[in-house]
Amino acid sequence: MRVLITGAAGRIGRKLRHEFKGRFDRLVLFDRLPLTDLNAGDIAFCGELTDKALLQQALEGVDAVVHLASIPHEAPIEDIIQNNVMGTWTVYELAHQAGVKRMIHGSSNHVVGFYPRSETIDETARVRPDTRYGLSKCWGEAVGQYYADKHGLKSLHIRIGNAADRPEHARSLALWISGRDLAQLVMIGIEHPAIDNTTVYGISRNASTYYDNRQAEQLGYRPQDSADDYAAEVAAKAGQAIEPSGDNPVAQYYQGGHFCTLDFTNPETLSRLNKQG
Repeated sequence: MRVLITGAAGRIGRKLRHEFKGRFDRLVLFDRLPLTDLNAGDIAFCGELTDKALLQQALEGVDAVVHLASIPHEAPIEDIIQNNVMGTWTVYELAHQAGVKRMIHGSSNHVVGFYPRSETIDETARVRPDTRYGLSKCWGEAVGQYYADKHGLKSLHIRIGNAADRPEHARSLALWISGRDLAQLVMIGIEHPAIDNTTVYGISRNASTYYDNRQAEQLGYRPQDSADDYAAEVAAKAGQAIEPSGDNPVAQYYQGGHFCTLDFTNPETLSRLNKQG
Protein backbone atom coordinates (compact mmCIF):
# COMPACT_ATOMS: atom_id res chain seq x y z
CA MET A 1 0.00 0.00 0.00
CA ARG A 2 1.14 3.52 -0.83
CA VAL A 3 0.07 6.33 1.53
CA LEU A 4 0.58 10.08 1.13
CA ILE A 5 0.81 12.40 4.13
CA THR A 6 0.41 16.13 3.49
CA GLY A 7 1.81 18.39 6.18
CA ALA A 8 4.35 15.67 6.93
CA ALA A 9 6.83 18.08 8.55
CA GLY A 10 4.33 19.29 11.14
CA ARG A 11 3.98 18.04 14.71
CA ILE A 12 1.22 15.55 13.92
CA GLY A 13 2.82 14.54 10.64
CA ARG A 14 6.07 13.70 12.43
CA LYS A 15 4.22 11.59 15.00
CA LEU A 16 2.47 9.59 12.29
CA ARG A 17 5.69 9.09 10.36
CA HIS A 18 7.19 7.60 13.51
CA GLU A 19 4.20 5.32 14.08
CA PHE A 20 4.03 4.22 10.44
CA LYS A 21 7.71 3.43 9.99
CA GLY A 22 7.91 0.24 7.94
CA ARG A 23 4.14 -0.29 7.91
CA PHE A 24 3.46 0.55 4.25
CA ASP A 25 5.07 -0.38 0.96
CA ARG A 26 5.70 3.31 0.41
CA LEU A 27 5.14 6.43 2.51
CA VAL A 28 4.97 9.59 0.40
CA LEU A 29 5.56 12.84 2.30
CA PHE A 30 4.48 16.30 1.15
CA ASP A 31 5.19 19.60 2.89
CA ARG A 32 6.14 23.18 2.12
CA LEU A 33 9.21 22.65 4.34
CA PRO A 34 12.11 20.42 3.30
CA LEU A 35 12.02 16.88 4.71
CA THR A 36 15.46 15.48 5.41
CA ASP A 37 14.94 12.93 8.21
CA LEU A 38 13.52 10.24 5.94
CA ASN A 39 13.08 6.59 6.78
CA ALA A 40 14.05 3.90 4.28
CA GLY A 41 11.53 3.81 1.46
CA ASP A 42 10.06 7.27 2.11
CA ILE A 43 9.61 9.67 -0.79
CA ALA A 44 9.51 13.41 -0.05
CA PHE A 45 8.06 16.31 -2.04
CA CYS A 46 8.65 19.93 -1.02
CA GLY A 47 6.18 22.52 -2.27
CA GLU A 48 2.81 24.19 -1.90
CA LEU A 49 -0.49 22.38 -2.33
CA THR A 50 -1.29 24.95 -5.02
CA ASP A 51 1.53 23.44 -7.13
CA LYS A 52 -0.80 21.04 -8.90
CA ALA A 53 1.86 19.43 -11.07
CA LEU A 54 3.97 18.55 -8.02
CA LEU A 55 0.95 17.28 -6.08
CA GLN A 56 -0.16 15.17 -9.03
CA GLN A 57 3.32 13.63 -9.10
CA ALA A 58 3.12 12.86 -5.36
CA LEU A 59 -0.31 11.25 -5.82
CA GLU A 60 0.78 8.77 -8.48
CA GLY A 61 -0.12 5.25 -7.37
CA VAL A 62 -1.35 6.39 -3.95
CA ASP A 63 -4.08 4.33 -2.25
CA ALA A 64 -4.88 6.70 0.64
CA VAL A 65 -4.15 10.29 1.62
CA VAL A 66 -3.71 11.57 5.17
CA HIS A 67 -4.41 15.28 4.73
CA LEU A 68 -2.91 17.35 7.54
CA ALA A 69 -1.48 20.34 5.66
CA SER A 70 -3.08 23.61 6.77
CA ILE A 71 -2.49 26.71 8.82
CA PRO A 72 -2.96 25.06 12.26
CA HIS A 73 -4.03 28.17 14.18
CA GLU A 74 -6.14 31.28 13.84
CA ALA A 75 -5.13 33.56 10.95
CA PRO A 76 -6.59 36.24 8.64
CA ILE A 77 -9.41 34.89 6.50
CA GLU A 78 -7.46 35.49 3.31
CA ASP A 79 -4.68 33.17 4.50
CA ILE A 80 -7.17 30.59 5.75
CA ILE A 81 -8.95 30.55 2.38
CA GLN A 82 -5.72 30.23 0.43
CA ASN A 83 -4.21 27.45 2.53
CA ASN A 84 -6.95 25.55 4.34
CA VAL A 85 -9.90 26.02 2.01
CA MET A 86 -8.34 25.95 -1.44
CA GLY A 87 -5.58 23.61 -0.30
CA THR A 88 -8.10 21.03 0.90
CA TRP A 89 -10.18 21.37 -2.26
CA THR A 90 -7.09 20.86 -4.41
CA VAL A 91 -6.02 17.75 -2.50
CA TYR A 92 -9.47 16.19 -2.81
CA GLU A 93 -9.86 17.02 -6.49
CA LEU A 94 -6.44 15.76 -7.52
CA ALA A 95 -6.79 12.68 -5.30
CA HIS A 96 -10.08 11.89 -7.05
CA GLN A 97 -8.45 12.34 -10.45
CA ALA A 98 -5.60 10.04 -9.38
CA GLY A 99 -8.01 7.27 -8.34
CA VAL A 100 -7.32 7.49 -4.59
CA LYS A 101 -9.86 5.45 -2.62
CA ARG A 102 -9.51 6.83 0.92
CA MET A 103 -8.97 10.25 2.45
CA ILE A 104 -8.19 10.75 6.13
CA HIS A 105 -8.82 14.42 6.88
CA GLY A 106 -7.19 16.02 9.90
CA SER A 107 -10.18 17.97 11.18
CA SER A 108 -10.29 19.67 14.58
CA ASN A 109 -12.14 19.99 17.87
CA HIS A 110 -12.51 23.66 16.93
CA VAL A 111 -15.28 22.66 14.54
CA VAL A 112 -17.46 22.41 17.66
CA GLY A 113 -15.64 24.76 20.04
CA PHE A 114 -18.69 26.82 21.01
CA TYR A 115 -20.39 24.04 22.94
CA PRO A 116 -20.30 24.41 26.74
CA ARG A 117 -17.72 22.32 28.58
CA SER A 118 -20.59 20.87 30.63
CA GLU A 119 -22.17 19.32 27.51
CA THR A 120 -21.17 15.99 25.99
CA ILE A 121 -21.55 15.85 22.21
CA ASP A 122 -21.07 13.26 19.50
CA GLU A 123 -20.23 13.46 15.81
CA THR A 124 -23.83 14.39 14.90
CA ALA A 125 -23.70 17.70 16.82
CA ARG A 126 -24.30 20.78 14.70
CA VAL A 127 -21.00 22.49 13.89
CA ARG A 128 -20.22 25.55 16.01
CA PRO A 129 -16.73 26.69 14.92
CA ASP A 130 -14.84 28.88 17.37
CA THR A 131 -12.40 30.44 14.87
CA ARG A 132 -11.84 31.00 11.18
CA TYR A 133 -9.47 28.04 11.49
CA GLY A 134 -12.31 25.90 12.87
CA LEU A 135 -14.57 27.15 10.11
CA SER A 136 -12.08 25.94 7.51
CA LYS A 137 -12.22 22.46 9.04
CA CYS A 138 -16.03 22.51 8.69
CA TRP A 139 -15.38 23.16 5.01
CA GLY A 140 -13.04 20.17 4.83
CA GLU A 141 -15.70 17.89 6.30
CA ALA A 142 -18.26 19.22 3.81
CA VAL A 143 -15.83 18.68 0.92
CA GLY A 144 -15.50 15.09 2.07
CA GLN A 145 -19.26 14.65 1.89
CA TYR A 146 -19.33 16.12 -1.61
CA TYR A 147 -16.65 13.75 -2.90
CA ALA A 148 -18.22 10.75 -1.18
CA ASP A 149 -21.61 11.44 -2.77
CA LYS A 150 -20.36 12.66 -6.14
CA HIS A 151 -17.40 10.37 -6.75
CA GLY A 152 -17.34 7.60 -4.12
CA LEU A 153 -14.12 8.85 -2.52
CA LYS A 154 -14.40 7.73 1.12
CA SER A 155 -13.31 9.97 3.99
CA LEU A 156 -12.65 9.66 7.69
CA HIS A 157 -12.63 13.05 9.39
CA ILE A 158 -10.73 12.97 12.67
CA ARG A 159 -11.61 15.93 14.89
CA ILE A 160 -8.20 16.03 16.53
CA GLY A 161 -8.08 17.34 20.08
CA ASN A 162 -4.74 18.13 21.70
CA ALA A 163 -1.86 16.26 20.07
CA ALA A 164 0.95 17.61 22.23
CA ASP A 165 3.49 15.17 23.66
CA ARG A 166 1.66 15.45 27.01
CA PRO A 167 -1.37 17.41 28.28
CA GLU A 168 -0.41 20.70 29.91
CA HIS A 169 -3.66 22.01 31.44
CA ALA A 170 -7.16 20.98 32.53
CA ARG A 171 -8.77 21.52 29.15
CA SER A 172 -6.18 19.38 27.39
CA LEU A 173 -6.94 16.50 29.77
CA ALA A 174 -10.29 16.24 27.97
CA LEU A 175 -8.79 16.61 24.49
CA TRP A 176 -5.43 14.85 24.48
CA ILE A 177 -4.52 12.10 22.03
CA SER A 178 -1.26 10.17 21.83
CA GLY A 179 0.61 9.51 18.62
CA ARG A 180 -0.13 5.79 18.61
CA ASP A 181 -3.85 6.33 19.28
CA LEU A 182 -4.05 8.80 16.42
CA ALA A 183 -2.21 6.33 14.18
CA GLN A 184 -4.82 3.70 15.11
CA LEU A 185 -7.62 6.03 13.99
CA VAL A 186 -5.81 6.77 10.74
CA MET A 187 -5.48 3.04 10.05
CA ILE A 188 -9.22 2.63 10.61
CA GLY A 189 -9.75 5.33 8.00
CA ILE A 190 -7.48 3.53 5.58
CA GLU A 191 -8.74 -0.01 6.10
CA HIS A 192 -12.24 -0.19 7.60
CA PRO A 193 -14.88 -1.25 5.06
CA ALA A 194 -17.69 0.80 6.67
CA ILE A 195 -16.07 4.22 6.11
CA ASP A 196 -18.12 6.50 3.85
CA ASN A 197 -17.93 10.11 4.98
CA THR A 198 -17.41 9.35 8.63
CA THR A 199 -16.50 11.63 11.54
CA VAL A 200 -14.83 10.65 14.81
CA TYR A 201 -13.08 12.48 17.62
CA GLY A 202 -9.33 12.25 17.92
CA ILE A 203 -8.98 11.69 21.66
CA SER A 204 -7.32 9.03 23.78
CA ARG A 205 -8.96 7.05 26.61
CA ASN A 206 -9.53 10.11 28.81
CA ALA A 207 -11.89 9.95 31.80
CA SER A 208 -12.72 13.65 31.46
CA THR A 209 -13.96 14.34 27.96
CA TYR A 210 -16.40 16.52 26.05
CA TYR A 211 -17.12 13.85 23.47
CA ASP A 212 -19.15 10.71 23.04
CA ASN A 213 -16.83 8.80 20.73
CA ARG A 214 -18.90 5.65 20.27
CA GLN A 215 -18.76 6.10 16.52
CA ALA A 216 -15.01 5.47 16.68
CA GLU A 217 -15.47 2.56 19.08
CA GLN A 218 -17.98 0.92 16.72
CA LEU A 219 -15.29 1.06 14.05
CA GLY A 220 -12.91 -0.81 16.35
CA TYR A 221 -11.03 2.06 17.97
CA ARG A 222 -9.44 0.93 21.22
CA PRO A 223 -7.23 3.75 22.53
CA GLN A 224 -4.15 2.57 24.40
CA ASP A 225 -3.20 5.79 26.16
CA SER A 226 -4.91 8.22 28.54
CA ALA A 227 -4.48 11.83 29.62
CA ASP A 228 -5.35 10.59 33.12
CA ASP A 229 -1.74 9.44 33.49
CA TYR A 230 -0.76 13.13 33.52
CA ALA A 231 -3.61 14.43 35.71
CA ALA A 232 -1.52 14.75 38.87
CA GLU A 233 1.19 16.57 36.96
CA VAL A 234 -1.39 19.02 35.57
CA ALA A 235 -3.00 19.50 38.99
CA ALA A 236 0.39 20.43 40.43
CA LYS A 237 0.49 23.33 37.99
CA ALA A 238 -2.86 24.71 39.21
CA GLY A 239 -2.78 28.47 39.51
CA GLN A 240 -0.08 28.88 36.91
CA ALA A 241 -0.87 30.67 33.67
CA ILE A 242 -0.49 27.55 31.56
CA GLU A 243 -3.67 27.94 29.48
CA PRO A 244 -4.00 31.15 27.44
CA SER A 245 -6.91 33.34 28.65
CA GLY A 246 -7.55 30.75 31.33
CA ASP A 247 -9.32 33.23 33.63
CA ASN A 248 -11.55 34.59 30.86
CA PRO A 249 -15.21 33.54 31.45
CA VAL A 250 -15.69 32.77 27.77
CA ALA A 251 -12.59 30.56 27.73
CA GLN A 252 -13.70 28.81 30.90
CA TYR A 253 -17.25 28.16 29.68
CA TYR A 254 -16.72 26.85 26.15
CA GLN A 255 -14.98 23.71 24.95
CA GLY A 256 -12.83 25.75 22.57
CA GLY A 257 -11.17 27.53 25.49
CA HIS A 258 -9.17 30.63 24.62
CA PHE A 259 -9.85 30.12 20.91
CA CYS A 260 -13.41 31.25 21.62
CA THR A 261 -12.13 34.54 23.05
CA LEU A 262 -10.37 35.58 19.84
CA ASP A 263 -12.26 38.53 18.28
CA PHE A 264 -15.14 37.78 20.68
CA THR A 265 -17.57 40.72 20.98
CA ASN A 266 -20.93 39.12 21.84
CA PRO A 267 -22.19 41.41 24.64
CA GLU A 268 -25.21 39.27 25.63
CA THR A 269 -23.13 36.14 26.10
CA LEU A 270 -20.39 38.00 27.98
CA SER A 271 -22.92 39.60 30.31
CA ARG A 272 -24.56 36.23 31.02
CA LEU A 273 -21.24 34.51 31.73
CA ASN A 274 -20.06 37.32 34.01
CA LYS A 275 -23.30 37.04 36.01
CA GLN A 276 -22.77 33.30 36.36
CA GLY A 277 -19.41 34.08 37.91
